[in-house]
Amino acid sequence: MHDLPQQLANGLILGALYGLVAIGYTMVYGIVQLINFAHGEIVMVGGFGALTAYLALPGGTTLWLALPLMLIAGILVSTLTAVAAERFAYRPLRTAPRLAPLITAIGLSIALQQLVFAFYPDAKKARVFPKIPGDPFELGSVAIQRSDLFLIIAAPLCMIALGWFVTRTRSGRAMQATSQDPDTAKLMGIDTDRIIVMAFAIGAAFAAVAAVAYGLRSGQVDFRMGFLLGLKAFTAAVLGGIGNIYGAMLGGITLGLAEALATGYIQHLPGMHLFGGGAWKDVWAFVLLIVVLLVRPQGLLGERVADRA
Repeated sequence: MHDLPQQLANGLILGALYGLVAIGYTMVYGIVQLINFAHGEIVMVGGFGALTAYLALPGGTTLWLALPLMLIAGILVSTLTAVAAERFAYRPLRTAPRLAPLITAIGLSIALQQLVFAFYPDAKKARVFPKIPGDPFELGSVAIQRSDLFLIIAAPLCMIALGWFVTRTRSGRAMQATSQDPDTAKLMGIDTDRIIVMAFAIGAAFAAVAAVAYGLRSGQVDFRMGFLLGLKAFTAAVLGGIGNIYGAMLGGITLGLAEALATGYIQHLPGMHLFGGGAWKDVWAFVLLIVVLLVRPQGLLGERVADRA
């Protein structure tokens, strides 16, 4: 119990990372009913875009000064990749059977991995990502790494900004209308193609923020980093209720807490010493998903954000 506050803090931080990525899945699905399995690679290219910006800066540039430029570069690369994917890979298949865009998304995921692997310098090994130097902050018995500060600040700010955009702006209301009934929205004069591109772009921007947070936490980026992170984020989106942006963040935090607590405590339960530790954290995350879907198949919140606004 002495370690419980630390485990909860670790879970909340990890969950915020999953939630930022999960929003990209849930926004696209909420509007075009497409599970974009290439979204994990959108995160990956954003991480490499941020790293490229950092490496291009003059030597001696402080990380706090470089961080805004890294964010801009990561968001730009991720957004351009996502918009190009929507325009050239998904839009021509919008009226096709659902299996076609799903297979296309998987193929695009593999293609993006291989493009970075083949053409980015030294991408065959993990590239070192800058970390915020200094000792962790101590809050009672909880230690928070300085590299986690970016995620602690960015995740709530992103959610507040997205909530305001969806509920308070003209484009946000058009997004809600397109999510509820795209055909009727088009008859009412809404450019649904523009709204769909906007959904991809917003999800990609959140993915880039998550990529920078991931790089700061782990100290590296890798061309394979998007696969597992994307899989976890998709799990978080389903857990919270895919199609609901608030559910995506709730699912991410729930998943992060489940991983942290399972890593710290499962092995101490009677007869469970073989099933704890970091090697089993992914297993328990999916066990949680199965349990939630058995009890509540629509997820924790269960409806699209358009139905709640």
